[in-house]
Amino acid sequence: MALWEFSNYAFSLHQCHSFRKFSVNLITILFSSTTPIVIDNGASYFRIGWAGETDPRIIFRNIVQRPRHKTTGETVTIVGDHDPALLRYFDCTRSGPRSAFDSNVVYQFEIMEYILDFGFDRMGANESQIDHPVLITECVCNPVQSRSKMAELLFETYGVPSVAFGVDAAFSYKYNQQLGVCDKDGLAICPGFTTTHVIPFIDGEPVYKGCCRTNIGGFHVTDYMKQLLSLKYPYHMARFTWEKVEDLKMEHCYIAPDYTSEARLFQRGAKEAEDKSRCWQLPWIPPPTEEPPSEEEIARKAAIREKQGQRLREMAEAKRSSRINELENELRGLEFLSQQLAQVQENAVPSFLSETGYGSKQEIESARMKVTQSLRKAKGEPKSEQSENEKADPSTSEKFSLTNIPDDMLTPEQLIEKKKQLSLKSMSEGRQRSKQKRYEEELERERKQQLEEEKRLENPVLYLEQLHTRYKDLSEKVEQRKRLKTNGGHTNGNNLSGGVGRGERLNAAQRERMRLLTTAAFDRGKGEDTFGARDEDWQLYKLMSKDNDDDDEGPDEDEAELARIISRLQDLDQTFVHKTETVTVQTSEVPRVRPLTKEDFQIVLGVERFRCPEILFNPNWIGVDQVGLDEMAGVSIRRLPYRDQALDERLTSSILMTGGSSLFSGMSERLEAGIRMIRPCGSPIRIVKALDPVLDAWRGAAAFASTTQFQTQTFSKLDYDEKGEDWLRSYQLRYTL
Repeated sequence: MALWEFSNYAFSLHQCHSFRKFSVNLITILFSSTTPIVIDNGASYFRIGWAGETDPRIIFRNIVQRPRHKTTGETVTIVGDHDPALLRYFDCTRSGPRSAFDSNVVYQFEIMEYILDFGFDRMGANESQIDHPVLITECVCNPVQSRSKMAELLFETYGVPSVAFGVDAAFSYKYNQQLGVCDKDGLAICPGFTTTHVIPFIDGEPVYKGCCRTNIGGFHVTDYMKQLLSLKYPYHMARFTWEKVEDLKMEHCYIAPDYTSEARLFQRGAKEAEDKSRCWQLPWIPPPTEEPPSEEEIARKAAIREKQGQRLREMAEAKRSSRINELENELRGLEFLSQQLAQVQENAVPSFLSETGYGSKQEIESARMKVTQSLRKAKGEPKSEQSENEKADPSTSEKFSLTNIPDDMLTPEQLIEKKKQLSLKSMSEGRQRSKQKRYEEELERERKQQLEEEKRLENPVLYLEQLHTRYKDLSEKVEQRKRLKTNGGHTNGNNLSGGVGRGERLNAAQRERMRLLTTAAFDRGKGEDTFGARDEDWQLYKLMSKDNDDDDEGPDEDEAELARIISRLQDLDQTFVHKTETVTVQTSEVPRVRPLTKEDFQIVLGVERFRCPEILFNPNWIGVDQVGLDEMAGVSIRRLPYRDQALDERLTSSILMTGGSSLFSGMSERLEAGIRMIRPCGSPIRIVKALDPVLDAWRGAAAFASTTQFQTQTFSKLDYDEKGEDWLRSYQLRYTL
């Protein structure tokens, strides 16, 4: 962190500390110790405020993150959504967000302590001693262990004088009942973040024995949508962060009145489906359009290339001149050494050669010939046949000096050396012949190319037609030969598929070998197999080993000629396309790279808009073997300890939808249609939505805590110490005062 940034950061901390002192004093004046603090402890968001107010003071996400500082490695605690500016100094990749909830039940109380510290601090209350009663919400039928741990945390850590627990969905129902939205008898359907609850109300009080719960909620909808988009657009997977997918879900998703007909609409690709699709355009910068260079630019680049070429030519010429000078000096030195060696006596030759570094006179002469050839090559002089003979003759006569001497004049050691020289000489002569043959073939090829180029210049159209004709003939010939080499559908000895049998696949030499093998055993007469009884019979294999297969040489020449014609046609005819014979050659072609366009950076939300929230009615789509929202209403009514037809009708006549997942468009209509399918014909069904499904729970709790009878519904630390955990098991808040 820079010095000025650190000073600003320290000054801001000092300002925050001073403001906190001022806010604590102001709150002490405005709110007495009897004013309760209302907390809506949801699995998604944490809301805290004062009783009697219409809106909570503080709202933040109910998560905790503990990243490390990139420089010092110090661990810090971040509650709620982290500030993007913190990413400059802290590493948030190794520490993911953690929640204190598990299926809407608090079980990580060390994380809950961080959240409460943050909430009380933003409220301006003294964290060490909270002098206000606390009303905190919980889920339906919250386990007594979770309730006991929460009471212990509030009493022991924060010194709260009294605590009251209430159900968030019940507070929302009572708040809307007071505003005339729903009746005293009815159902509260609360699709929350991780779970969905249905609570029946009779005479304004919840009947917990008739509650129903499903482990499905808004979290699963967001996660399902994130998976679908990641599978549909894997190259944009980094864009689908949790926060962005959550925004897309709340902005574009809806509940289909009939899922099957809606899916068929998108499957047919009708105009209505196109109208219902939404497009999310990702940031995309079009590539710059390249304008053709002007004549001045072309001339300038040509001048630069010419200047560079001239510089390279000068460098090459200087290097060539230096090389020629070095070779000339070396050649003069070798010639002078040869002249000196000719004047030296025979007995003094070894000592003279030891001083020069050469082993023999032949080695000096060979080095002189190599330097001469290198010098001619450097000067660009053509090789003359006389020089080649001059180079080869002395070396050959000197290297193979024993080959022309009779054997009776040589010693045994010289005979062995003579055999070596004969083999080396034959190999050397063979190499010379092959080299000469290649040279002649190259000359012949150049001559043919020159003649062919003259024909093309005389009549290009006729030449191109002849090339196409030659290509067609050769391709058919090569293809026919390849078919002959394969067994074209020969099955069970019968050529049923029009292919070629084995006899037709063999060339003349192979057929001759087969004839010799099949008839050799019966040449003795009377059909007796006496082949191999005499030594002369085995001479047959020597006859078979003679390879006079002229047919095998043809395909190589034809294929080479075909390849040459194909290359020539590709150069001269832009419309020529060579037809490959196998599919593997076609599939092995490298795919062409298409430039990215604006459409490649568009995320189209089509069937995902109604497919993702559909899991609220069909949880088995994501592996949750439980009932949906419409069936939960029927299950809750059937669980009531006492019921009659009139009560059932009163319950279905006032169904309140609350919770964040009830904000989807079309939820009321779909839920009404589902409940009507499981209820008797003619049953009255009325579904209403809460005024604010997200904040009505806190507002109902704040209105409940502001009444004078609220103090009778709380329990103090003394009650908790005397009665213990068993007393909390039977503790229930009465919502009708």
